[in-house]
Amino acid sequence: MLSPRHWAAVVLATVAAAVSYPTPGAAQTVSPLDLSAAVVVAPRVQGPEAAAVDMLVDEVRKRTGIAWSQVSPSQDPAPMDDAAVRIVITHAAGATKPEGYSLRTESHGRQTTLVIAGNDSRGVLFGIGHVLRTLSMTPGHVVLDHPLNLSTSPAQPVRGHQIGYRFKNNTYDAWTLAQFEQHIRDLAVFGTNAIQLIAPASDDEPTSPLFPAPALDTTLGIARLLDKYGLDCDLYYPEMRDNYADPATVDQELAAFEDLIRRFPHIHALYVPGGDPGHTPPTLLFPLLEREARILRRYHPAAQLWVSAQGFDQAHYEDFYRLLAQHPDWLTGVFFGPQSRDSLPVQRARVPRVYPIQFYPDIGHTLHAQFPVPRWDPAFALLEGREPVNPRPEAQTLIFRHFAGLTAGFVTYSEGVNDDVNKALWTRLGWDPTTRPEDILRDYARYFLDAGAGDRLAALIMGLERSWVGAIKDNGGVDATLQGFQALVGLPALTDNWRFESLLYRAYYDAYARARATAEGSREAQALALLGQAPARGSLDAMAAASATLAQPDGAETSHLRDKLFDLAGRLYAHVGLQLSVSRYGASGIERGANLDRVDTSLNDRVWLTRQFEDITRLPDEAARQKRLAEIVAWAQPTPDSLYDDLGDPQREPHLVRGRDYAQDPELYDSAIDGIADKIPDDGWRLSCITYAETLYERPIHLRYRHLDPSRPYTLRVTYAGEDYALPMRLVANGHIEIHPPLGRPRNPSTLEFDIPQAATRGGTLDLEWTRPPGMGGSGRGHQVAETWLIPKP
Repeated sequence: MLSPRHWAAVVLATVAAAVSYPTPGAAQTVSPLDLSAAVVVAPRVQGPEAAAVDMLVDEVRKRTGIAWSQVSPSQDPAPMDDAAVRIVITHAAGATKPEGYSLRTESHGRQTTLVIAGNDSRGVLFGIGHVLRTLSMTPGHVVLDHPLNLSTSPAQPVRGHQIGYRFKNNTYDAWTLAQFEQHIRDLAVFGTNAIQLIAPASDDEPTSPLFPAPALDTTLGIARLLDKYGLDCDLYYPEMRDNYADPATVDQELAAFEDLIRRFPHIHALYVPGGDPGHTPPTLLFPLLEREARILRRYHPAAQLWVSAQGFDQAHYEDFYRLLAQHPDWLTGVFFGPQSRDSLPVQRARVPRVYPIQFYPDIGHTLHAQFPVPRWDPAFALLEGREPVNPRPEAQTLIFRHFAGLTAGFVTYSEGVNDDVNKALWTRLGWDPTTRPEDILRDYARYFLDAGAGDRLAALIMGLERSWVGAIKDNGGVDATLQGFQALVGLPALTDNWRFESLLYRAYYDAYARARATAEGSREAQALALLGQAPARGSLDAMAAASATLAQPDGAETSHLRDKLFDLAGRLYAHVGLQLSVSRYGASGIERGANLDRVDTSLNDRVWLTRQFEDITRLPDEAARQKRLAEIVAWAQPTPDSLYDDLGDPQREPHLVRGRDYAQDPELYDSAIDGIADKIPDDGWRLSCITYAETLYERPIHLRYRHLDPSRPYTLRVTYAGEDYALPMRLVANGHIEIHPPLGRPRNPSTLEFDIPQAATRGGTLDLEWTRPPGMGGSGRGHQVAETWLIPKP
């Protein structure tokens, strides 16, 4: 197995067998190798190999200003300076492993040769990518810090990413074909061999106001670019019509399908999701796909066809497995993505082995998603939202390795460049699963950011992920990470560099969120303390003092952080088309990466308290006002020995049974999930109602209370709040005592009270479990609990 250092550098190229290069017995170089005056020896060929060589020369020139000379192997090498370095691109003799390559650095006297030997045309491309990632490139200089002596090939056969040229995307709908070509190069440098294009007709608007060209024209243009580089062009094609039981609808679908796929120069694979998006049951979907497969292979004879079970309910899953058991010969395999009620291990156990399973992981989202950030502080969730800049090197490595043994490769689900680091991580892990994330980040930083600051930048990217661990107010690493990024501002390679700007934006946002959460939490604590003085100073005076405290503005440093966010958001839109605001930059929605529009979201209960004060002020007498204020002050502790959980706030849910460890359950199938509703405190909701705990499908939300007084009866007060698509929930104690039958939420939020039978607490321990109706499909979400109080009766 190759060392991480070797895996961090891959070089490849192709040339005629007649090329002469040093023998294996030649001495290897041991010191840094200056390639500034190198000559590239490569054949004058057409097609993907020529594009790979052009990429090598172009990308070096962009970073250094050096234009390497290129000669063909048939040219007389005598005119070359005998002190020059040659970069020889050739094919590996007798190589059998697809896409692999060998690299060798050799010396003969004053002549040094870097040999890039590809097993095939893609091996040339990926070898060149390895070299580019390994080189230290600065203006006027190209240096190979360490000699290369390795042979390698990919562990996973499919290492792909999805591109959606559509309105929902947070970046790509603003791109030209030239930008897509650069993106394809950037992905190929790390080993990507497939791009999955979303069909122009999907679960989205037909156009975007940011489109520089029509959707179909751009999609076909990207397909031609993939042909240029010899990469797989895949098509993601959801079946979006209303009723495929109607023959006329099927005929319309098939006609539209044929009209689309005949235009592509090449389709390697067709991917059709069962749902998310789509809503066609398997008994209708499979006959449709069989007919589409015939049309597909009429134009693209070797094309594959993959299907998923996303969105299916339990009954549809059984139909899905039954149809697969018939071994349809038109089907290549199954892909596993978000909104799958049967887990990947379950599907692998039930899908016939003749069908491989590919992974379709969501790498772009942080909540309401396939892989939410575990125990995420609500302040981050409220401000940065579902689709922020989100490098997650440790989590993505864990996710990849956890599922890799069950899959035959992957195509990641992405909605733009907010997950750019994650794409590099998945691609390199798909090549070698043992690669450390730190080493991948060093390659990423060296190639895309600044060669001289690679180690520092890699550590800072790791720091961004760790900024999201634990309570925001206690994590001093947030500010330290921002300071580390600030120290690099002004380096020439990082100026107008969108990747650096995106990481800097994230670092500023984290620090801004921490400053806001700390200050607003402190102001609320002071306000509640003032309300606690109401019996002595009077209700009206206490409310006035509390209101004044809550209304205090942010400090100058927080305002500066906010200003930097707006500045960087503008730069990111100008440099890469990242749409961080709906009104300013044309984002499709606030949940689609537009977290600049969240920047002034309240992080405390100021608005709720202000509205309470307005109501209380209208009460006719002081006693009534005092009573209401006392209830607010004692919200979490209405009696001295009551037990409170603010579910969804990881620091305030002591009775929540979390389930399996994250390392064993990164998809949180069997674990409690901390979430936030699609509400904000500025809507007048308490933070404690916005945060909630939930579980997926039939897994219960489970609270456990220990050391209860068996002689006392208890009341359960519970707030049901969360998403607007809430499902009926049933509450059972100790596995068999029903506290309430399936109950719909009267309104959102709703606070209800239930007596707990003393039989449930007689042993001193109480287990409460909430479940939703069984057998349902979709996302599996919808049963959510925001707050609980277990209150002993007098």
